[in-house]
Amino acid sequence: MHGPASSGWLLVALCAATGTYCLARMRSGTEGQRLAAGGEALMGFGMAAMAVPPAVFTPPSWAWPVYAAVFAAAGVHALWAARSGAHHLHHLVGAGAMVYMSVVMAGSPAHAHGAGGSGVPLLTGALLLYFAGYVLLTGVRLVPVAAVAGGGGPGGWGDRPELARACRLSMGIAMVAMLLTL
Repeated sequence: MHGPASSGWLLVALCAATGTYCLARMRSGTEGQRLAAGGEALMGFGMAAMAVPPAVFTPPSWAWPVYAAVFAAAGVHALWAARSGAHHLHHLVGAGAMVYMSVVMAGSPAHAHGAGGSGVPLLTGALLLYFAGYVLLTGVRLVPVAAVAGGGGPGGWGDRPELARACRLSMGIAMVAMLLTL
């Protein structure tokens, strides 16, 4: 992604930490929680990989189509899972945004993720509006849950809804940052 190396490393750290937490959430006793956490872990690690500053690592030309294929498959899975819950539609939009960013980066000169194309302004703007709205809505929803939850509930720390929402909030913020630098 475009932008200074320091913000790239912050995105890498945020997304990798979020992906790691989502992997831990996959140990939940609730099947729906495990499935959502798996998709979110994939998204977190994928975003972390895409945010690595180009001065450190420039992916080979074949990496961007692989990213696009992986996230297209994740989008198909999210579409299938959306039959049972509306949150999977958000996963579908997120996977679509990752495919879009991968295609834009593949079309950039020399396939470097630090220089190149700017994507379709209308689509980038629509995705920015969606994720900015998602961040605001998730942030508003997070406040009451954190105030009510107080201490750790009867479930494990991986099943706490405020931590899952904070995880989604951080990935939404990272998506906004990545789209802004596209």
